[in-house]
Amino acid sequence: MSEANTGPERQGLTPRQARGVRIALSAAIMIAVAATLVLRLGNTHSMLTVGFYGIALILSGTALVLSRAGRTRWATLVLGTGVAVAVAAEWAVASMG
Repeated sequence: MSEANTGPERQGLTPRQARGVRIALSAAIMIAVAATLVLRLGNTHSMLTVGFYGIALILSGTALVLSRAGRTRWATLVLGTGVAVAVAAEWAVASMG
């Protein structure tokens, strides 16, 4: 037997665990964005608000699909950047009016 394959054990999540975490995170953010959209629609009837949160919902779904396909880094990038931009844009529009 060769000991070449017996290195230190890998730390962190396995690829399957990482996919599961990203899927759960994407689903949780999707639910949170949908709930926020419902609450915001009670306060304002702006089409921009619907658009921004709609984009965030689409990006959450895209991240979920990417995670299922094993593209967890892309999913994280899409989810973080997309939702942050959508929320910042909605905040900027709300502060103008």
